Amino acid sequence: MLTTLTDGLLCCLLGKTPNAVGPLDSVESHDGFTFLEVKPGRILRIRHHLPSRPEPPQFPQSPRDPSHDLQSQRGAVRCRRRIALYRNGQLLIENLGPDTPNPDANNTTELETTDPAAIPTGIPTAIPAGTPCKRRKRKPKKVVTVDCERRITSCQAAHGDVVLFFIHGVGGSLDIWKEQLEFFAGLGYEVVAPDLAGHGCSSAPPVAAAYTFYALAEDMRAVFKRYAKKRNVLVGHSYGVSFCTFLAHEYPELVHKVIMINGGGPTALEPSLCSIFNLPPCVLHCLSPCLAWSFLKAGFARQGAKEKQLLKEGNAFNVSSFVLRATMSGQYWPEGDELYHAELAVPVLLVHGMHDKFVPVEEDQRMAEILLIAFLKVIDEGSHMVMLECPDTVNTLLHEFVLWEPD
Repeated sequence: MLTTLTDGLLCCLLGKTPNAVGPLDSVESHDGFTFLEVKPGRILRIRHHLPSRPEPPQFPQSPRDPSHDLQSQRGAVRCRRRIALYRNGQLLIENLGPDTPNPDANNTTELETTDPAAIPTGIPTAIPAGTPCKRRKRKPKKVVTVDCERRITSCQAAHGDVVLFFIHGVGGSLDIWKEQLEFFAGLGYEVVAPDLAGHGCSSAPPVAAAYTFYALAEDMRAVFKRYAKKRNVLVGHSYGVSFCTFLAHEYPELVHKVIMINGGGPTALEPSLCSIFNLPPCVLHCLSPCLAWSFLKAGFARQGAKEKQLLKEGNAFNVSSFVLRATMSGQYWPEGDELYHAELAVPVLLVHGMHDKFVPVEEDQRMAEILLIAFLKVIDEGSHMVMLECPDTVNTLLHEFVLWEPD
């Protein structure tokens, strides 16, 4: 504690940034880790497990084979919905049936109402309860029609075109996925888990602009393009969920399924003006023991010796005060609103720890309402770091969803 205070005072007096990590020199692979240079001087540590499996024999199959036609139709899902956004922020979502004609977005006039009882069941709105009824005709500000057909298949370990990506959140590292990486690697899956810039063993650029959402999202795009195959499953935790959503929106043909763990609601990101993370880095450095204790109390359902050890082994919240402040202040993503999430046609599994003090369960419930194909699973014994607290339960849920295939 005394050392922390001393370093913070020196930072304030000398004007230095505490704990700023310089760029890494080596990009060679060792001990199962790879260092990928996404930009000059911007190097990310990546855990990449590539299983060794023999190439399956290729047999020619006649296109007239009935079993071939049945296999091509299995798991095919027609995704059709119409999303209308009004100027007051109200969002109307209508899931269309297979025989419903596509409405013309340019000539459509929707009924806007402030009476919740007048809205069809299953259409989420942002209308507060108790608002008096008032109806009028108004043209939507924007209308988006999603009409596509997805083939959702089981992603088994024996499939050579399946890759699982794991993306951590603010203050974490790829080490928080230790149990999940070992579990899926042991089953024979190809897994990829990067450290965000300034986190874990990745390089930490000394400028705050290197930690904005768009800068980190471009890093994740480079990692995804480097290791992606035909069927890719994205797994994100907390802030990492936003990057998974970004990639699923950018690469709908490559992202097969998405898993969101304590990611929050479908709201556009904007940093808070009244946050402790707006304090100078030297002050945050002085307060780092208090911040770590607060994270332990809010991130775990219990705060015993086991949880402290899990926090240490996961290398979580072990990040410089400069990187922490820059990352929190850089969470600006106005495009990631409800409309952005409603356009996703990829199956999503939502995992929520019931005791999470950072993300209320109502936010994940709202996310489940907005998404087209979503399943919400709540773990009673878990909190924000549920993948560390309940690894067996989380691994089972993730594996079942990876293997899930619609009838």
